[in-house]
Amino acid sequence: MKKGYLYILIATILFSSMEIALKTLAGAFHPIQMTLTRFLVGGIVLLPFALRALARKQISLDKKSLGYFALLGLMGVVVSMSFYQLAVERVKASVVAVLFSSNPVFVLFFAYFILREAITKRHIAALILEIAGIIAIINPFQMEIDGAGLLFTVLATVTFALYGVLGKKKCRQFGGVVVTCFSFLFGSLEMLLLAVLTKIGPIADFITAHGMETFADIPLLAGYTPDNILTVLYIAVGVTGIGYAAYFLAMEAASANTASLVFFFKPALAPVLALVILGEAIPLHMFLGILLILSGSLTTILPDLLEQKRQKPPIRTEEI
Repeated sequence: MKKGYLYILIATILFSSMEIALKTLAGAFHPIQMTLTRFLVGGIVLLPFALRALARKQISLDKKSLGYFALLGLMGVVVSMSFYQLAVERVKASVVAVLFSSNPVFVLFFAYFILREAITKRHIAALILEIAGIIAIINPFQMEIDGAGLLFTVLATVTFALYGVLGKKKCRQFGGVVVTCFSFLFGSLEMLLLAVLTKIGPIADFITAHGMETFADIPLLAGYTPDNILTVLYIAVGVTGIGYAAYFLAMEAASANTASLVFFFKPALAPVLALVILGEAIPLHMFLGILLILSGSLTTILPDLLEQKRQKPPIRTEEI
């Protein structure tokens, strides 16, 4: 159990610093290029853990499962993380971090419609608190947030929640680290294919003619310098690779509910890091929004943690 909390600490620090690290690279790389880099490298870092999990379960991947991982990669990496990267380019790192941390609550509702999992009164209360927190952060009466950036953040959060629910079926069969690793790798390869296609003259011209210049002729190797390579490695290897590995190791050492504390601590830690490193102020309305989102997360997580604590010995979640 002590190892579990150590893994949670590592994952929380790495995940909480992600938006800040990405913000320091804003303008140096194309958003799609950065997403491709970090998930390709992150998937490679997770690969040994995934292969070990497959060997332990004595199972192999069939064509149907590989196709499903390709679908997950399309949703979780190509769609969700592209929106996420675009959001970081336009909105404060602290705002993106806090809003994105609300995704576990949206998971509950996608799970209800897709997996037919029950929704309780506390889940509804959590959603209300999360939405109230989002509204407080947006501060519609004195709205200063970039509208497109806000939309990208919400789309990234919702589509990532959908990715999590769609991946849950395969998690039961293969385990979370396997699903995450191969969805990362497939998503990266899909994004690489799309990036290459945007370099073809007629396709680039078509994209540009329809007002989407951002997605025309996406660079692959441009922007890397001795000054930023360590930050790139931190994001790709540290945050995306080691961070997700620590998260899933926490699930194995403790439980899925305990590991989800990562998303409880991140909304509190990320704005503090953004304040110290980037100098991003925490206005009163954002502080209120953080408290509401933390309350929503706690409403979801705390009852399960208390129930788990009452059970002896502690439950270990090996299948996720």
